[in-house]
Amino acid sequence: MVKLNKIYTKTGDDGTTGLVDGSRVAKNDARMAAIGDVDELNSALGVAICEIADGALVQSLRTIQNDLFDLGADLATPAVEGDDFAPSEMVLRVTPPQIERLESEIDAVNDHLDPLTSFILPGGSKSAAAIHLARAIARRAERTAVGAAQVMAINPHALAYINRLSDYLFVLGRILNDGGKADILWVPGASR
Repeated sequence: MVKLNKIYTKTGDDGTTGLVDGSRVAKNDARMAAIGDVDELNSALGVAICEIADGALVQSLRTIQNDLFDLGADLATPAVEGDDFAPSEMVLRVTPPQIERLESEIDAVNDHLDPLTSFILPGGSKSAAAIHLARAIARRAERTAVGAAQVMAINPHALAYINRLSDYLFVLGRILNDGGKADILWVPGASR
């Protein structure tokens, strides 16, 4: 259980921040950039939720927001020698069932959509536009996490989760655009 009595600690005044294992890294460390992008994504989802009336979709997104805190904790937990990235009582890791749940939700949502005939432009309804913005932030978070994984050990399930999440947000954006009927299609070269 997390308990925060005091919001400021002054320990980061030197440009460092603490990781789960107590070690400190620069606030611009690759790991911290990935954590920051995941945090921004979570905030964008909070804004998007304010535009969504469908209770089941809101609940799905609330579950994802919780998963994103798990993802942030996972990223903030340095791997130890021989780490298999298995969760434990003291270590929170993204797990295959979280990825599988997203895949099931993608399949369920996509079953209600007509196949795409063109790329779509972000927009349409306010809720779809907000989800498309979150999707773009998810793509950035994935790129940043992949960059971190090039210089340190990162849980491969964490990388798979963020990849799947952007796919889910894409199909969700289409659902929020009247099941894809209000998608704005890209017309290649239309403004030449």
